[in-house]
Amino acid sequence: MKTSILLISLLVAVIFTQLVYGQSVELDMELNVSDQDKILLFVGFIVAVVATFVFLARDIILRRKTPYDKENLESKKEKTFEKYHSGWGDDYEEIGQRQNTREDKEFREASINNRLPNYYDVLGVDIGASSEEIRDKFRELAKKTHPDKTKEKSEKEMANLNKAYEVLSDEENRKKYDRHFKRG
Repeated sequence: MKTSILLISLLVAVIFTQLVYGQSVELDMELNVSDQDKILLFVGFIVAVVATFVFLARDIILRRKTPYDKENLESKKEKTFEKYHSGWGDDYEEIGQRQNTREDKEFREASINNRLPNYYDVLGVDIGASSEEIRDKFRELAKKTHPDKTKEKSEKEMANLNKAYEVLSDEENRKKYDRHFKRG
């Protein structure tokens, strides 16, 4: 170990002395650059700058046009439409074809831990209930349990009703819920 350190330090010392000697000796070397070399250097520099610019602007140059780009909308001036209707999210979904959402994760975790509530019982409807029946039953129960109506502390119960209605009223969420819900 000590010998390797000694060899490395000796090597560094030799390199350092060579550098110092090379800088102290005056060498009679002139740099001769012809006009053709100058032109080649300039053209190479220009090509490098243009290539860098094209590389950095590739997303703008190769941008896919969306239906929004073709329309002349007032919201383009304020950019409000882009906040809510950007097309990049659609491309993102196509890449992985993975449809796991936050609701899927919640339903799956609650199902594994046997904590997935029976939203059909919360609303008091059958499993095969139509969306109209679910809506009517939710409205009826909301009128009875809303904290402003009852003047009681029924916020938790109302939150449970809202969550049950939110899940069962949306067809996709209802299918996901039914997939993870264990009956009986």
